[in-house]
Amino acid sequence: MTIDELVLLLKASQATGLTTLQELILRSSWEGKTYINIACEAHYAEERVKKIAAHLWQVLSNFCKEPINKSNFRQTLENHRLSKADQELVKEFNRAAIAISLEFPSGPVSLNSRFYIPRPPIEELAYAEMVEPGSVICIKAPKKMGKSSLVLRLLARANKQGFHIVSLDFQQADKAVFASLDKFLRWFCANVSRELQLEPKLNDYWDEDMGSKVSCSIYFQQYLLSALSSPLVLVLNEVDWVFEYQEIAGELLPLVRSWHEQAKRVEIWQKLRLFLVYSTEIIVPIKLTQSPFNIGLTINLPPFTKEQVQDLAQRHGLDWTDGKDADSLMVMVGGNPFLVRLALYHLVGKGGLKQDLGQLLPQAPTEAGIYNEYLRQYVLALRDQPKLGDAFYEVINTTSYVKLEPVLAYKLQSMGLINLEGDRSTPACELYRLYFRQYLKKSEDFNNTRVERLKQENQHLLVLSSLDQLTQLVNRRYFQTYLQIEWQRAARQRIPISLILCDIDYFKIYNKTYGNSAGDECLQKIANTICNCVKQSLSNSSFSYSKRMNYSQGGAFVTSQRGDFRDECSRVLVARYGGEEFAILAQVEVTAAMDIAEYIREQVKALEIKCEYPSIGGLPAAVLTVSLGVASVIPAIEIEPATLVNAAEEALYQAKRKGRDRVVV
Repeated sequence: MTIDELVLLLKASQATGLTTLQELILRSSWEGKTYINIACEAHYAEERVKKIAAHLWQVLSNFCKEPINKSNFRQTLENHRLSKADQELVKEFNRAAIAISLEFPSGPVSLNSRFYIPRPPIEELAYAEMVEPGSVICIKAPKKMGKSSLVLRLLARANKQGFHIVSLDFQQADKAVFASLDKFLRWFCANVSRELQLEPKLNDYWDEDMGSKVSCSIYFQQYLLSALSSPLVLVLNEVDWVFEYQEIAGELLPLVRSWHEQAKRVEIWQKLRLFLVYSTEIIVPIKLTQSPFNIGLTINLPPFTKEQVQDLAQRHGLDWTDGKDADSLMVMVGGNPFLVRLALYHLVGKGGLKQDLGQLLPQAPTEAGIYNEYLRQYVLALRDQPKLGDAFYEVINTTSYVKLEPVLAYKLQSMGLINLEGDRSTPACELYRLYFRQYLKKSEDFNNTRVERLKQENQHLLVLSSLDQLTQLVNRRYFQTYLQIEWQRAARQRIPISLILCDIDYFKIYNKTYGNSAGDECLQKIANTICNCVKQSLSNSSFSYSKRMNYSQGGAFVTSQRGDFRDECSRVLVARYGGEEFAILAQVEVTAAMDIAEYIREQVKALEIKCEYPSIGGLPAAVLTVSLGVASVIPAIEIEPATLVNAAEEALYQAKRKGRDRVVV
């Protein structure tokens, strides 16, 4: 008999169970500790400890039917085996204890729960990294894989070490917060201040001339971190929620990276310990040297192993040591922690141990199964996003794997619906294949007219959300998505793709000199000019690429959105890329792109928009001009589209550096 078995037996057999002090005396005596040591540890008088111990020895003597005292306690009990009746008594006690402590698997597993399954060495690695000055821990896993439970334990350890803790969930931010980078960073700083119980003093540190990112960094360095005597653990939950707002994500992520870099040379930044918690691959086009996801410790939470499923089953009072039931459950749900726990909860909590796994599993992928309420949430999500539903339908109806568009694959992976290895998508588990195949098959029978009408309404809303209201061109967010799609298409077809970035020279000075109204009118004129130049260029055979295709003057263009020009041979998108920047993405080779860029430069100059700045000399001309950077490449799947953007940005920078009013490739 072990000491654990003995403690359980006494708890089960004694009407009053065991007190904390009685259990401490038993365990300490088993280890050979003296009454004096036990009394010191328990903060009790030695005489009281001896009195309680004497009662325990009498109880054990009656149980073993031979004299038991402190000196022969362990030797005698170790040689004593539990009878079948004792084993049944302990088993029934365990069942009752589990029923009392059983918790429905919703949200993070509480700190005192018996149902948290460690995944070594993840926890210890994270604990060690957290104490490092200026550390960054990235925790990535699909939903319901245990991210929140792990973070809860990391924060408990941080709290014990006296660290300050701030946990922000980007899902809680109003949509209006994402209207601009400045508004978002002010919300961010205000919430960190509130969590630290510090008065928000944004106006004391915010400087419009320096910009939002610098102001945010100064606020952290000179106010927040300076006010703290111990390190700050800052948890950013649901970071991929920000990915939906690419302009903000493209600025926030490099900012977070810069804080980590500053910790190497500025001592106060060493107080900051960052946790980035997210569910999907980053789809924001930023340079690797600006990403916070490739520094510090990266944790990818894996599914449960068979051994961990068996461990969890044992904690629920189930004997799955032979592995057969664990194998059967994992065939259906894989190692998904939530799905495994929900099955065990129903086996023990609702049906008791009489509930048969053989009965639970056949019902699992049906509306009568235990997972129906959970899976219905995905049904609604897939119904709201038809493209996502179509992509998942393709995955579950393929016997091997499917290659999906990256954006769709990442979204399905973040939802936990698919496994993604490289570009290969497979169902996350058999449960999803069986359940959703039935649901999506039913959805094909929906009224076609109604479905088509909904698609049109969704498309109309998408167009509205993708337009820049001033110029009526598509915005940068639409451009980024379009670039991803066109990059993949060009890579498959092995055709060139070119990017032209156009910047209005000294526009901020123009805006300040002539006013916002004149500036808005100027932007509209130049946007119209760029669109006309592109359209005329595509209609002119001298601008066709490689095969020198000819484009007719009439009816060759299909305009799906303002600035989105397409014909049977070429695809061109014009977008408002930034405040005074425009982007032209075209499936043409570099010579044609250079011709288009030069034509735009000439036509903008021909508008003769006067700009007279008495205090500034050396302007390119007395009228507004533009500088253009051109980059061209034949894409490859393994190369990121950001490569093209970076090259065009560098070319634009060179155009400005060389005096503006020019095209540089």
